[in-house]
Amino acid sequence: MDNSSYSKKIFMEKGIRVAKPKWLRRPLPSGPQYEKIRRLLQKGGLNTVCSNAKCPNQFECYSKGTATFLIMGEKCTRGCRFCNIDNGTVLPPDTKEPSKVAMAAKEMGLKYAVVTSVTRDDLPDGGASFFAETIKELRQAVSGIKVEVLIPDFKGDESSIDTVMDALPDVLNHNVETVKRLYSSARPEAVYERSLELLSYCKKKNTDILVKSGLMVGLGETCSELEETISDIRDTGVDFLTIGQYLQPTAAHLPVAEFIPPEQFEYLRSYAKAKGFKGIASGPFVRSSYHAAEMFES
Repeated sequence: MDNSSYSKKIFMEKGIRVAKPKWLRRPLPSGPQYEKIRRLLQKGGLNTVCSNAKCPNQFECYSKGTATFLIMGEKCTRGCRFCNIDNGTVLPPDTKEPSKVAMAAKEMGLKYAVVTSVTRDDLPDGGASFFAETIKELRQAVSGIKVEVLIPDFKGDESSIDTVMDALPDVLNHNVETVKRLYSSARPEAVYERSLELLSYCKKKNTDILVKSGLMVGLGETCSELEETISDIRDTGVDFLTIGQYLQPTAAHLPVAEFIPPEQFEYLRSYAKAKGFKGIASGPFVRSSYHAAEMFES
């Protein structure tokens, strides 16, 4: 597939929303289970990336009794231009949060929990100890639970990465997010090579822990750039890959350069499969933790 076979670009001027294509429209699930999960999280004072990042799958996931916990606050110390999570002045993390997450997981009846965080460059270990404590509390509260963590880059600090790895999550996820050329515009405080090095380090440190990464498309990348990035990720030893459509959260964020049609997601899935990934989720609505348990079980 060459670059010309990408979908016709649909540009979005600042402050002007363009109608989403038909493949990005779907009815929103509803029902008592959605409300139950929403109230339970609210009662526990817990954040989710589902809500804070305006994930398009939150209605479906809540309705199925699943959620991705967002630990260490609502504000991030970085300002990635694609992400809806606020950045700015942060508060000290809630030391009781790991046990709160565990109790919520128990009440929700979770067998598979996904935990992510805001980036906390202000903390000495980047918040690694909070990930480790949350994994520990989840395992104590729910017998047999599987735990996936989606971690920041910890500025490449190996001791912080070790803290998380030594807690033995079942899946360790760190998203590369986009192609190298777009880092300066999409995530200027991150480093493409640093993310790849983190993934490689994790896979070499403990081969029993499954490692995962994810990409957004529709930011203006070319197909050849995506193929190169997928290959770079696979070369680190990553097991699972997710690929989804970028959606502009607000007019202040990066505009969508193009909406990628389902058939192009299928091509990217096939390309990734040929590279040897154990599990691949590729589609317009795919996000890092979307159907995470199903990918792990498969």
